[in-house]
Amino acid sequence: MTITIWGSTLSPFVRKTVVFAIEKGIDFELTPAFGASAPPEFHQASPFGKIPAMKDGDFLLSDSTAIIAYLEAIHPEPNLVPRDPKAHARAIWFEEFGDTIVGACGGKIFFNRFVAPRVMGREGDLAAADEAQRTEFPRIADYLEKVVPASGYLVEDRFTLADIAVCSPFATMAHVDCTVNPTTHPKAFGYIEAITARPSFAKLLEQERAFVKPREPA
Repeated sequence: MTITIWGSTLSPFVRKTVVFAIEKGIDFELTPAFGASAPPEFHQASPFGKIPAMKDGDFLLSDSTAIIAYLEAIHPEPNLVPRDPKAHARAIWFEEFGDTIVGACGGKIFFNRFVAPRVMGREGDLAAADEAQRTEFPRIADYLEKVVPASGYLVEDRFTLADIAVCSPFATMAHVDCTVNPTTHPKAFGYIEAITARPSFAKLLEQERAFVKPREPA
């Protein structure tokens, strides 16, 4: 039975989940879910209306971290969540870093520059977006510049959940002209470029860029 994942990959949390599923080779269907128009099962899976949510048979679940834990358990190979205790803990730290630190900064930037004006039809707080890019984003880039290993992977010198979780919010911010400077942060820039060039990311990002590109004047 095909797993249903509800949401849009413009969300870094949905993209994280979808890339994880693709890399795992899991058969799934991505289905949009927005507000009152979302199907009843989505609201059963996600009682607070957050994306992503998931359906696998009669099992319903929400939250990207929870869904990924489930996918890893039912489809353990290829192993994307390290099993060594220290490596496992580091991967979970980087997932948290991506979700709550990079993601929080990216949320202010992407919401106010794209979601508010283009999806919700109201003015975004551009000053808040600019402030986040000016003050929060450089600290995040500084940290990533320090921790990217020579291998180009954050944990165990191989591609893992850590890389998916960290790069997904950077990919969302790139849609609204917030990117790491390759001159000041060459390691971080090269790392994000390499991870998001993987087929699992690249096809999604191509579709997203077509959607977020500025509209032609009427």
